[in-house]
Amino acid sequence: MRRSHRVALPVVAVLALSGFSLPAEASSRVVLDSGHVDVIGIAFENGAFDVHVHDEESATEYAPSEVQLVAKPGAEIAVPADPAYSFLGTAGARAWVLPQVQDPELLWPGIGAEEIESGVFTGDALKVDIVGVSGPADVSIFTTDAFGAPTVLADSGNGLPDRINTSAGSHLHANWAFEAAGSYQVKVRVSGTLAATGKRVTSAVATYCFKVGQ
Repeated sequence: MRRSHRVALPVVAVLALSGFSLPAEASSRVVLDSGHVDVIGIAFENGAFDVHVHDEESATEYAPSEVQLVAKPGAEIAVPADPAYSFLGTAGARAWVLPQVQDPELLWPGIGAEEIESGVFTGDALKVDIVGVSGPADVSIFTTDAFGAPTVLADSGNGLPDRINTSAGSHLHANWAFEAAGSYQVKVRVSGTLAATGKRVTSAVATYCFKVGQ
């Protein structure tokens, strides 16, 4: 159940003073730009998926349409020369990455299905499909291992949809990368097969809005 929302106006004012520019339609949204946030929070209630944003810092849930997610200028990196990172663009090009490992100055995005009990879905399996991206450049979601080697989970640069497999009760952190500054919309759909009936259940498409590097 969603708790009362935080007041967004002071945050918007701070961003304006810092040189951020929010589109008019985003001015009433809650701005989340740091801390632990399950960008894709997944619940299953009354026979349907509830795909939301879960701000772990305030223990508050929001509909994706209520939130402006921000990758601050400090998220900017140079694309590594390692060919394994070529999905981010040419070596040395700029990208903005919300990291897999927490940086207290940046948004720490997760994919969380802790609200779903084991046994509801066959094999506890859930599918998170990235079905669309709009914005000035490509978006990718990837993990890195202890040696820094990336595993790409989704990449709009080579076509969508892309599927991220997760499970009931799980929690996943990954790197979310944007290849240019600007405003993005990322569209997500969640599905699973009910263990009791074998029926496949699919959520409505949830649209997440990101403001990157500005």
